Amino acid sequence: MAKKVALAYSGGLDTSVCIPILKEKYGYDEVVTISVDVGQPEEEIKRADAKANKISNKHYTIDAKEEFVKDYVFPLIKANGSYEGYVMGTSIARPLIAKKVVEAAQKEGAVALAHGCTGKGNDQLRFEAVFRQTDLDVIAPMREMNLTREWEIDYAKEHGIPVEVTKSKPWSVDENIWSRSIEGGKLEDPSFVPPEEIYEWTTSPEKAPDQPRIVDIGFEAGVPVSLDGEKLGGYALVKKMNEIAGENGVGRTDMIEDRVLGLKARENYEHPAATVLLAAHADLEKLVLTRSELKFKKIVDDQWSELAYYGLVDEPLYADLNAFIDKSQERVTGTVKVKLYKGALTILARSSPNALYSEDLVSFDSQTIDQKDAEGFAKYHGFQARMYRKVMDKE
Repeated sequence: MAKKVALAYSGGLDTSVCIPILKEKYGYDEVVTISVDVGQPEEEIKRADAKANKISNKHYTIDAKEEFVKDYVFPLIKANGSYEGYVMGTSIARPLIAKKVVEAAQKEGAVALAHGCTGKGNDQLRFEAVFRQTDLDVIAPMREMNLTREWEIDYAKEHGIPVEVTKSKPWSVDENIWSRSIEGGKLEDPSFVPPEEIYEWTTSPEKAPDQPRIVDIGFEAGVPVSLDGEKLGGYALVKKMNEIAGENGVGRTDMIEDRVLGLKARENYEHPAATVLLAAHADLEKLVLTRSELKFKKIVDDQWSELAYYGLVDEPLYADLNAFIDKSQERVTGTVKVKLYKGALTILARSSPNALYSEDLVSFDSQTIDQKDAEGFAKYHGFQARMYRKVMDKE
């Protein structure tokens, strides 16, 4: 009986060279490749399919786009998901991809699971947090063989494996519907200014349209459901928002990021829809949630984001946090108007049937509230600080 290994396959350099390596270096008879479509460009999926069908023994492509948006991206929006300023496109997708790989591996009767992650990054942890819930062996050739990009490029050429990466343009790119990450090569130098060629989703702000784009984003229970009054499904809405924001130069991040292992890394991201939808959602929350809810939810959101970044979506605390977040979002319904202009995002207005706001009570022209009632409050405000000041003045 053939000894099979299931490989999480993207079609890129790392996972492509894994196929012959798993046979030559690890002794597996068959390599089953599994690609999971979470919103990569259609051409990329086709290239991965063609390559895998040529160099692997069997290939699966699993369409998980709608599931990714509904079960991973929408909870992220409700949690204002952000890790050190990164909106977490790659990290939030990895557990879903890993789960789909496990399902295919079990269907095929594979004895091992493999991935193409290095030993320096976060993805190894995200994949293996899922993989190691099974009894299957876990193989990580890049990490175990301590491979470099240059070695992989040469190895691919020797084995006739077509790869888009070259030594002059060694960018490592990962895309899904929520974000596009670009790293590697000269980008690893924090002082290097990224060339415009690394960007594909966003127009350079200098070349963006001269007229601003105004968009009304509708939310129901914390989830975006419409653009300019048009109801859209989850995946379609994010896709359209990516196009609108991207052509206006919105959604680029160049940052120093603290990886789980403790290494600092320079990361470049494009995430037009994520930038806009997260900003709009957070603004709407301020209109409908109480001050105490917002204060406590900030703590919950930060903890949720860290678990999601680490790939620990099966940690019981993750479910506990989601329970609180889902309850808080029941009232987060309304519309937020945003302006997109040459790379800048501005919130223009917001409205909600659940707003904790009264124009009458807050207006300077209204006498509904008797201002004299605030005098007693003002007398006690800062009371202990004034007493402290008196004590100090005596010394």
